[in-house]
Amino acid sequence: MSDPVLSLTDTALTLDGNAGRVDILRGISLDVMKGETLGLVGPSGSGKSSLLMVMGGLEQATGGSVHALGQDLTTMNEDQLARFRKHHMGVVFQSFHLIPTMTALENVATPLELAGDRDAFDKAATELTSVGLGARLDHYPSQMSGGEQQRVALARAAAPRPEILLADEPTGNLDGATGEAIMEMLFGLRDRHGATLVLVTHAPDLAARCDRVVHLRDGMLDTLAEAAE
Repeated sequence: MSDPVLSLTDTALTLDGNAGRVDILRGISLDVMKGETLGLVGPSGSGKSSLLMVMGGLEQATGGSVHALGQDLTTMNEDQLARFRKHHMGVVFQSFHLIPTMTALENVATPLELAGDRDAFDKAATELTSVGLGARLDHYPSQMSGGEQQRVALARAAAPRPEILLADEPTGNLDGATGEAIMEMLFGLRDRHGATLVLVTHAPDLAARCDRVVHLRDGMLDTLAEAAE
């Protein structure tokens, strides 16, 4: 059996809030294997998005360990984490996080350029075409619908061919039909590039498409919910 692509051991996240310290994640131990699609589900405030952020090194765990592709993210500083994500991870958020002064092509090409890819614009154009935006390369985010902007965000995440794709409610700001189209594209990217996909979702039909679903409640794995399925 291969080693996990992501491995969390007794991972904790505690943050300081207005009312004092808040335990966001409490002792999460979880392995995600190469090529697996893992859905993270649970009620609002259960820690789903925080768990995804910890997996991507976007939030530093305050306890336990987080390993990605054999590297210990908990020992890295911000610059090291950013470099690791640049080369190994793609992240898609509910909010598209596009740069408004850049065209679709520039939004997708810029991370590739920063990584030193000499074919950044050609690869960006290919990726945008693959998500149905070949005719929108020179359009700015304000000239595109929400679904088109999310497709740009998907192309940007997938263009570097990351081993790990992380998606946080990627259809949350979209209507049903557009959201379904985005999910088809996300699973298609996984299939084409062989990436491991971890996604946070409230949609039962989307969770059902995953190889495995992990339930969270109060910052912990909800094994009773999983057993009841």
